[in-house]
Amino acid sequence: MNKKIQTFLLGSAALALSAVSLAISPLATNANAQASGEGAATPRPGMHRQFGTSAPLISIALSHQSELGLSTTQVSNLENIRTDFQNRTAPILQDLRSIESKLREVQQQNPVDLVQAKALIEQSEKRQAELRYQRLEALENGKAILTAQQQDQLKNLVASMHQRFRKPQPGQAS
Repeated sequence: MNKKIQTFLLGSAALALSAVSLAISPLATNANAQASGEGAATPRPGMHRQFGTSAPLISIALSHQSELGLSTTQVSNLENIRTDFQNRTAPILQDLRSIESKLREVQQQNPVDLVQAKALIEQSEKRQAELRYQRLEALENGKAILTAQQQDQLKNLVASMHQRFRKPQPGQAS
């Protein structure tokens, strides 16, 4: 009976680790897409929910600089913030890919080395937290560049973009 319980617990742990791995892998991929400015309509955790979407706001502001009335200094500053963000997050994203690869290898073992798997998951979570902080810092630095009126215009622009991508709700005309 003891052997059955042990087998059940190890199987449950492996299943849980697989689920965690599946949940984390898209986060690293999405963070990479954000860092490169791709996938503007793809929702990502920890993004800019106050504006109603998850697109990289600095890239949106730069794409709509004439609509927002950005000065050349503002454009230059926003480009610098975006480049700095990309440079700071590239090594974090590389670490995440490496950690996830190692975690997949550990999960293929039989039995799974739970101590090693836990350590890798904790490393991954730490790097995810660093990404979230870097994103938040870049957003705050970007907001500081914009006037209150430009921030409102950007918010309205993003909200209208969000409406175009939103799926019609039941009972709404499509």
